[in-house]
Amino acid sequence: MTSALTLTEHAGIARVTLNRPEVRNAFNEGLIAELTAAFTALGARTDLRAIVLAAEGKAFCAGADLNWMQAMAGYSWDENHADATRLADMLWAIYSCPLPVIARVQGDVYAGGVGLVACADIVVAVDTVGFCLSEAKLGLLPATIGPYVVKALGEPASRRYFVTAERFNAAEAHRLGLVHELVTADALDAKVDELTAAIAANGPAAVRACKRLVQDVAGREITPALRDDTARRIADIRASAEGREGVQSFLGKRKPGWLVG
Repeated sequence: MTSALTLTEHAGIARVTLNRPEVRNAFNEGLIAELTAAFTALGARTDLRAIVLAAEGKAFCAGADLNWMQAMAGYSWDENHADATRLADMLWAIYSCPLPVIARVQGDVYAGGVGLVACADIVVAVDTVGFCLSEAKLGLLPATIGPYVVKALGEPASRRYFVTAERFNAAEAHRLGLVHELVTADALDAKVDELTAAIAANGPAAVRACKRLVQDVAGREITPALRDDTARRIADIRASAEGREGVQSFLGKRKPGWLVG
């Protein structure tokens, strides 16, 4: 483990914490590699219920590290492409992680940091936090984070904030749907704990299947093939040991095995 990332676990909840507060948790090659490895490894485990993505210091994530950007200034096209691919792979590792991901946003979020937030399933942010898709100010564009930000922020807002690079506040991020819960700083951890407890009370396989369902059906036309796919998914889980236990415990007015096991 290096100082770029801290990993902790408690009661089935993993916590992945950006730990470069001296540079506002900005990305460099090391942090990108560590995040990719962490989410890939944690997502493969069956004993975990959720992952909290957090950060140390005043900022959640300021985007690209200045030293990293300086190094990239001399890259060829091929080197830039390889570098951007590593960032794209990191974002995909978080977005596609089988476990629910909760972003605990305690401070400002810029550029690529907005992509991190957009990849999470649930976002809890302090009400004083600011957001900025600042790439255009540098003559760049939010390309690798774009698919996730557009999904989370919405197309109309993305059209505006991608081209203006304006800062917007937490209340606006909440109104647009990027942020799910707005809290005061002293209530941040209590809200995150409340959400992880709610997830942990549900069937572990069902939670993973629910996350995958949303990603698979979002934006798709409701065709006969999709209707059949959803019927197959519910049949699969009804016939599973967890599905049978969940229904039987409900009918028997007792706690399901995953809460008492």
